[in-house]
Formats: sequence, C-alpha cells, structure tokens
Amino acid sequence: MSDKNLTEVLDADAHGIARAAAILDSGGLVAVPTETVYGLAARADSPEAVAKIYAAKGRPDFNPLIVHVRDVEQARGLSNFSAAAQSLADQHWPGPLTLILPCRPEAKLAGAVTAGLPTVALRAPAHPVMQALLEAVDFPLAAPSANRSGFISPTTARHVLASLDGRLDLVLDGGPTQAGVESTIVVVRADGRLEELRPGPVVLAGAHRAEAGGVEAPGQLASHYAPGKPVRLNAAHAETGEFLIGFGAVSGDCTLSAAGDLTEAASRLYDCLHVGAASAKARIAIAPVPEDGIGIAINDRLRRAATPPD
Repeated sequence: MSDKNLTEVLDADAHGIARAAAILDSGGLVAVPTETVYGLAARADSPEAVAKIYAAKGRPDFNPLIVHVRDVEQARGLSNFSAAAQSLADQHWPGPLTLILPCRPEAKLAGAVTAGLPTVALRAPAHPVMQALLEAVDFPLAAPSANRSGFISPTTARHVLASLDGRLDLVLDGGPTQAGVESTIVVVRADGRLEELRPGPVVLAGAHRAEAGGVEAPGQLASHYAPGKPVRLNAAHAETGEFLIGFGAVSGDCTLSAAGDLTEAASRLYDCLHVGAASAKARIAIAPVPEDGIGIAINDRLRRAATPPD
C-alpha cells in the first residue's frame, strides 16, 4: 500500500487483528475481509460508532446493517432464534448466509443498526480474519460493505481505499475475498416460511423470492453497486466508447471467467467493475451471465448496477 494513504493499513496478522480490536473497542472504524466482500466494521452496541459507519459511507438511515456474530450463542442473545433459524445456522454457519430475525427488546444494539425495524440481520462469517476479530472483542460487529453507499463493493483492500481512504481508521489487508458477492439474505417468517430478500452464494431450496416492497434488509435498493457510468447488460460485443466485461465465449477488456465458470465470475465481478469504472471509456457493457445458481446473485447485482439512481 502507498505511504500516502490517509487511513492506516496493516496485514491481517495477529498484530493487525490486535490493533483492529483496540480501535473497535474505542469506537473506531475498521475495514475487515470476509469471505464475501470487505466489511466496514464498528461495535454494534455503540450508537456513536454505528453513526460513523453511516457518515463514512453516506448511507441512507433507513437502510439497516448486518450484525456479525461469533456463533449461534451470540446470535441468540440478540434475536428470537427460531427452530427454522437454528436449522439454517446448522447447515450454513459460519458462512455467507444472513438471517433476518425478530430483535430481542433487551438486545444491546444501537438503534441505527436495525434502522427502526423490529428485526435484526445476523451473520456468522467464515473468513478466519473476521472470525479472529470477533473472538478478540466482547461485542458483535455491525459491518456493511466497506465502500461509499451505492457504489461498487470492495473485494480488496485497494478497493476500500479507493472510496473510503481518510474516512476510517484502519484497513486489515487479508488479500482478495473469495465469494466476491455479498451474503444471501433470508427472512424467517413467524410461520417458519423462508423468503429470500437478496440472492447470494448460498442457494436455498424452498426459499421464496420476496416481492418488491419496503426495505427489510441491506442490498434491496433498486440502484446499488454502481460504477458511476452507464451500464449495458447482455452485450455480445462492445460498442464505441464501451468497456466490455466478458464471460465465457464473449471476451472483453476484463473477463469474469473465460471458462464460463460462475463461481469464478462471482469472485471477479466487483474487481472487473472497478477496472471498468477506472477506465477511460465512458460506458460499461457486460456479457450475458446465465441465471443459474450463483449466477442469480451475479445478475441481481448487475441489474442494480445498471439501474440509474433516483
């Protein structure tokens, strides 16, 4: 990393994790790698610390935050953890699945975390750095993606600094993330029914896609993950002035996966969008991606990236 960075950057080793824990304990902000994207972490029990997340990101205050927990036991202290939730946690935690559950009245969470909703979004992450950090502190961590609100999510420390340098205290550099797209978000209804509010790496059989409506969870805004340029989807070739992101047989200036591998495409999605955003070309075109498996999540992010802001 450059010595000119305004924000401190440390390797995600024991020293870096200890430094991050101390910053978080004092109410600061730290960018941390997870298996999905880098998160902008603050202690979830501090209104002042959580307010710093919203200020750093420029995030709308009606958009709730995901709370990262060590395990089911910590999650139970914050939510009414139903049998259906337990079954999902047994299968997918730690991992890229966020559960929307009724928030306990006695949960010690800053009000802004839930954005005034009666529910809380909980996830037990699988990344060893985030796991080590959660073990090093005695509070859960609110951690949305570590980027300016509405823009491309970060999958490297460099991406974090591109939009937040000087707006947070520390970036823990753990290298590129693996999954590349944000967690699947599922709400567990009172009758045990599952509704998917945001597709992601975990594909759940039997979950219904939620109808468009009010915001219940992060990542539901129509315009999101935007590269700051017009985006054209399902492009077989580049038109004049377009940066082409390829997939499979469609080669491009940057390619999600020349082999047509959807897992590789998910891991490279935001990096290719960052490269396209930084290019001299005025527009971005993206090759078709199959709407299958994690391709559903990829296309969800692409549609939101292509939707102009209100």
